[in-house]
Amino acid sequence: MVSRCLSALVACVITAAALPGAVSAQPAGVEPRADAVLRGMTAYLSGLQKFSVTTENTLEVVTAEGQKIQFTAPATMTVARPNKLVAQRRGDIVDQMMYYDGKTLTLYEPAAQYYATVPAPATLDAMLDAAYEKLDLVAPGADLIDTRAYERLMQDVQAGVYLGTAVVAGQRCHHLAYRATEVDWQLWVREGAQPAPCRYVITSKTMAGAPQFAVQVLKWDTSPDVSAARFRFVAPKGAKAIEFLPR
Repeated sequence: MVSRCLSALVACVITAAALPGAVSAQPAGVEPRADAVLRGMTAYLSGLQKFSVTTENTLEVVTAEGQKIQFTAPATMTVARPNKLVAQRRGDIVDQMMYYDGKTLTLYEPAAQYYATVPAPATLDAMLDAAYEKLDLVAPGADLIDTRAYERLMQDVQAGVYLGTAVVAGQRCHHLAYRATEVDWQLWVREGAQPAPCRYVITSKTMAGAPQFAVQVLKWDTSPDVSAARFRFVAPKGAKAIEFLPR
């Protein structure tokens, strides 16, 4: 029960910043430099035809007594546009693997030896939408890997500021802070010709104690192995097929 509650909180916090929208204009409360950095980062990411990223994710939970407890879990993801993704999240909160090969989407839990597979749309963007709308499933980093990342991030944004530069994991980064209806979020974007995100922090404004979800990027690789076999799920011996619960 505890792990289910924690997983639900992760999805709630992430989804608040990941819902697709149709926003493209810079809101009045966003500083031009903050907007320019964000647009540059999202354009760079959407232009990458393949990449792999390793992160450490930290989920903060507030107890009934007001104490904040943090849970960390590593995650890896490899993307090959326009229609391939494999991701793994392992830790006390969640132990799952996701496979998308352009035809099917599979969620696999190695510890429990269960997996569920459904037909999937033919593009990564469409799969991300379908996974959320039909299965209530948020893919790791969905609000950053979608080619509509700028629109996703700017959904319901009211203000955004450029806070200067800071060093994150040895990288000099632009530091941005945005405010939206249900969450505040911060983003550290690497300086230079490859403006990838280095750190991403979401703070809930609707949950007691304002818990945070943080993603620390450990490694970017823009030339990973993207052979078809990496994205194709093959059920291990003894694994059991189950059905997704509808949203």
